[in-house]
Amino acid sequence: MCAMLQRTIARTRLPKSASKAHGEGMETYQAVMLTKKGGPDVLQEMSLPLAEPAADEARVAISAVGAGGTDMTMRRGYYPYAPKIPFVPGYEVVGRVEKVGANVTSLKVGQRVAALTVHGGYAEKLVRTAEDFIPIPEGPSDADVVALILNYVTAYQAIHRSAKMQKGQTALVTGASGGVGSAAIELLVLAGVTVYGAASAARHDYVRSLGAIPIESRSKPVDVALHEVLPEGVDAAFDGLGGDYLGQCVRATKRGGIVVGYGFSATARKDGTPSLWRTITGMLSLFVGSRLSGRRGTFYGITKIYREDKRPFQEDLPKLVALLEQGKLAPKIAKKLPLLAAREANVLLERGGIEGKIVHLA
Repeated sequence: MCAMLQRTIARTRLPKSASKAHGEGMETYQAVMLTKKGGPDVLQEMSLPLAEPAADEARVAISAVGAGGTDMTMRRGYYPYAPKIPFVPGYEVVGRVEKVGANVTSLKVGQRVAALTVHGGYAEKLVRTAEDFIPIPEGPSDADVVALILNYVTAYQAIHRSAKMQKGQTALVTGASGGVGSAAIELLVLAGVTVYGAASAARHDYVRSLGAIPIESRSKPVDVALHEVLPEGVDAAFDGLGGDYLGQCVRATKRGGIVVGYGFSATARKDGTPSLWRTITGMLSLFVGSRLSGRRGTFYGITKIYREDKRPFQEDLPKLVALLEQGKLAPKIAKKLPLLAAREANVLLERGGIEGKIVHLA
């Protein structure tokens, strides 16, 4: 058991100092481990040795973690930014600083922080470099703040850093009732953009409540449904589905407009694994088809950007927290679960039809 824990912790790349032997009497914490590829049952709760933060690190007691589609992708073994299995999943967290390393001056014990972890979040404790933690104010709830970290930052950066949307423009959002889709609608409406939200008919009331004009996405292609209400097309389209939807978004966008892809949720086969063919054809539509038809296509990936440069995330999350404090954002929390109830969250995600964000709270 000691050897297995040492290998597991090393692979999760949580604390630098966590490779010490798991000896008798060492303090432990509970975490959820992804033990192998498969269904929700491969997520196992276990005890791990508590590590001391290195000189440039901080240890945080986690109070909230978010659940989302990337959890399923990692569990199936097809996420490029995940470590080798076994590891602790969990993409985004809120918590309080418990201990800091000798060289850390940016954080204080007891301070409330948030982080884009990518993995390691389904745990009672987390050790990372201090620069990974963003201080946040005391006011907003843990559930609301954790909903901002992945969904709203993704939407915000796709809108303002990739598409550079302006007041008075028009936009199409696919997957409009999902976590990122609904966040994108909120932020676009706040920016003075007229939004068309593509969703199934059963979700149209929810899309309308966010301030968007709902259009059909199941019974007909999105571009056909969009052109029925806006013949000239939109200035920008935001797609988190991938596959055929990217081509539809290109056709729904006017010449000179932009299509921003940020996900592949519609490319999965029946067993949940991604279809390489659907992914390739979608990306061809985004990068080649868009250019040939006089549009611009780009792909936005929050994790890739964060790994290359943490500054955009460090700048944008506080902006969103400020909007939350001002009452200008209202994240929809679909379900609140116990902190380590990862299996239950994954079952709900597999079932689909989630409006808003699943959050885990300590």
